[in-house]
Amino acid sequence: MTIGGIDLFIVVAYLVAIPIFGMYFRKYVKTEEDYFLAGRMLPWWVISMSIIGTNIGAYDYMGAAGGAYRFGIAQANYEWIGAIPAMVLSALLFVPYYWKAGVYTVPEFLGRRYNLAVRVIEALLWGAFLACVLGVFFWAAGLMLNEYLGIPIWVSLLVTAAIVGIYTITGGLAAVAMTDVVQLLVMFIGGVALTVLGLWTVGGWSGLVASITPTHPNHFNLFLPLDDPVIPWLGMILGLAFVLSPAWWCCHQAIIQRTLGARSEWDAKAGMLFAAFPKMFIPVLVVLPGLLALSLNPNLVGPDMDRAFPWLIRNLLPAGLAGLVFAAFMAALISSVDSTLNSAATVWTRDIYQRFFVKNASDRHYLNVGRVLTFVFVLWAIAFAPVTKQFPGIYVAMQSLLSVFQGPTFAITLLGIGWRRATQWGGLFGLLAGVAISSTLFFAAGWSFLYVAWWSFVGALVVTVVVSLLTRPEPTSKLEGLVYGLVMKDDEIQDVISRRAQGGE
Repeated sequence: MTIGGIDLFIVVAYLVAIPIFGMYFRKYVKTEEDYFLAGRMLPWWVISMSIIGTNIGAYDYMGAAGGAYRFGIAQANYEWIGAIPAMVLSALLFVPYYWKAGVYTVPEFLGRRYNLAVRVIEALLWGAFLACVLGVFFWAAGLMLNEYLGIPIWVSLLVTAAIVGIYTITGGLAAVAMTDVVQLLVMFIGGVALTVLGLWTVGGWSGLVASITPTHPNHFNLFLPLDDPVIPWLGMILGLAFVLSPAWWCCHQAIIQRTLGARSEWDAKAGMLFAAFPKMFIPVLVVLPGLLALSLNPNLVGPDMDRAFPWLIRNLLPAGLAGLVFAAFMAALISSVDSTLNSAATVWTRDIYQRFFVKNASDRHYLNVGRVLTFVFVLWAIAFAPVTKQFPGIYVAMQSLLSVFQGPTFAITLLGIGWRRATQWGGLFGLLAGVAISSTLFFAAGWSFLYVAWWSFVGALVVTVVVSLLTRPEPTSKLEGLVYGLVMKDDEIQDVISRRAQGGE
């Protein structure tokens, strides 16, 4: 199918406009706090929309649609049981403590709660994950542009890098958050248009079911059999609902960083809480199109299943609307890339470079370092992107990378905030034990990432509790403001935030 001139104009105009809009916020970036946390001035509605823009991105529109093409409606569990409860938990329990601590990153918070070793290990894990997952996002963008515009994937990677790199490097979190707001609106409009037209084409929901069920009888089962190699029902409940989901919403640096930039504790909590409302409608936008693509074109196999979404846009929508919808889903891809890029630079600058290489430099120095690291991660993502082909789909690649450390991270964070008896040695040995368990189960035993996440979480939880009970309790002075029940006064909170802004420990 030939791309219409109006479609090409819309896509190119959008891809040019986004970096220009993002660069506008460069004038507000004077310090590292401006760059990494938007000067701690984000209102709740920007936080809320940016969280959804960050969450609904490359691995959803490409990966979730591809997952629905492969596995059916069971893919929607990642949105239904894998989001809303955890978002409420994050808003009411985790976010307030992160914000009051005045930190820049989740590893920095864990370092204050436990010790420096925990902070360094978490920073290395998060830094490596964010850097690698950038390659996954770039690969998704490459597939999208290749399928829709027909340009080579390596050219698509360079185009994505140029678009995102320009405004992320110059404008920091403020540029990322505000472009996410615009892109969220665009992607919702495009998603609704594609879903409505797709259902009309296949004859509504009944027509969709009738066309898929004969060849894929399990595609409309909410849970797949226990022996399913990728998403068995028990793994979805234990690994997703109890570990990966809360770990994502309560501990994920790219998600939490938006709340750390809030202008008040209320804005931080409200931003996360209100993000749960649009999240409820996401399965309609990211899962249903995968089923529509299967109904209209059941011939995609292997890695090509991740092309379901762009194929649907190109072959279903009329001229003009196709360009708008494609721009909407490029918006989703870009919003994931820019958020992850900024978070990766934050972790490596604050938790590694500033802590071990140059401790007492000026704000301008750390600002420049953050920008240089952002550029380095762009180059790394381009090089790492083809590795995504080694996984059975974009979504599985994302979740597999997360499962190696998300369970242990959630375990020590949950105990760190909820149990004052948890000690620095308990947290350290719990983290190490959990990562050892997950690495063994995933790389040596080849288990599903869902079971890997569950058992690494349980292992880290048990080790943290046992070691904590065998070691000396932490002094109350160290735990104030970091543990449930030990809340600082408002003036103490402001003092901590002020010292953190100045780079103090």
